[in-house]
Amino acid sequence: MVSIITTSYNSKSTIADTLDSVKKQSYPDIEHIIIDGLSTDGTQDLVRGYPHVASLISEKDHGIYDAMNKGIQAAKGDIIGILNSDDFYPSPLVIEKVVSMFEQTGCDAVYGDLVYVNRLDTQKVVRFWRSGAYKNGMFKWGWMPPHPTFFVKREIYQQYGMFNLDLKTAADYELMLRFIHKHGIRLGYLREILVKMRDGGASNESLLRRLSANQADRKAWEYNEMKPYWFTFYLKPLRKLGQFLPWPINN
Repeated sequence: MVSIITTSYNSKSTIADTLDSVKKQSYPDIEHIIIDGLSTDGTQDLVRGYPHVASLISEKDHGIYDAMNKGIQAAKGDIIGILNSDDFYPSPLVIEKVVSMFEQTGCDAVYGDLVYVNRLDTQKVVRFWRSGAYKNGMFKWGWMPPHPTFFVKREIYQQYGMFNLDLKTAADYELMLRFIHKHGIRLGYLREILVKMRDGGASNESLLRRLSANQADRKAWEYNEMKPYWFTFYLKPLRKLGQFLPWPINN
């Protein structure tokens, strides 16, 4: 079974795309878990209209990563993916291909490529995050995979822990740094677009937020008692410039 965790808070305007994209997946054994932070805009009622949703948990939380941790704890699947309420899968074959990669390679986690799309016109691509195949040490060169494309075996969370809430918007970076760079889990890379993300996420809203996230990235290395290169935190945002190039997109 594959567990897909979606966190939401007043997401009525976007979560239908998320729900539809999971509902349409060709892979038959999916558990879709919604962790809602007590929405007041009708999100919960909308979610209840989707019979494929296995579980809707709506309660107060301490932010998005706390909600993700709740979803991980509730998940029954052997593989766990996280799909935000602003995001959606571009093809019904995404989960089927992800599972196939796990089966063919025996890896611990699978990731792929991601495109940012206009919030109002999701057919309009704003940025293209081509992840590339991972090589040891690439985190020191500012690399990281797009977290919404990151599918992980549940046993890896059980072995190495969940999201560190102290890291705020860098909690996903710290988790992948810990799993991949520190513990060396085995990765499989699917060279295709696995997720479409609406532009304007929490860590990209302003320069102030970006600087704050950069400080949290430093703490992620300190938390794991590891030392990056002196230029690691300069390269990390610079690598994003390539996402704005006019990539040919075939999916």
